[in-house]
Amino acid sequence: MWILFALLAALTSAIVVTLSKAAIKNVDSSLVFAIQGIFILIISWGVVTFQGNLSHVTQIERRTWLFLGIAGVLTCISSLLAFYALKLGDASRVSPLERLSLVFAILFAAIFLKERVDWPIILGGLLMAGGAIIIAVYGQSAK
Repeated sequence: MWILFALLAALTSAIVVTLSKAAIKNVDSSLVFAIQGIFILIISWGVVTFQGNLSHVTQIERRTWLFLGIAGVLTCISSLLAFYALKLGDASRVSPLERLSLVFAILFAAIFLKERVDWPIILGGLLMAGGAIIIAVYGQSAK
């Protein structure tokens, strides 16, 4: 089932990139991200409330709050950088390069989470990195 949800996440992420690039044409990239952030905040807390998980906030450990806080700040920085890159470049070239985060995630999972990384994962990561670089460097801009 996780594969289905991962593919749906990839599909919605691609739609987000497309819609965001369209929105950024006439609006500052930071403002576009801030507006999207408002919707993210409302919807995410709405889901938590609807699921009845709001009371679980008090049960979260201090160390978990620290990890969540750092991840939240880095998510914001990552999104601001990605939106600025979209403002400057073509979505078809920016998005694959920005998705090199997949390769970094594999590396970090192996180093910090001690996850097993075997040859298919290494090969797949190298192919993803190579494809992203080829698209970003050799892809022709329509402009």
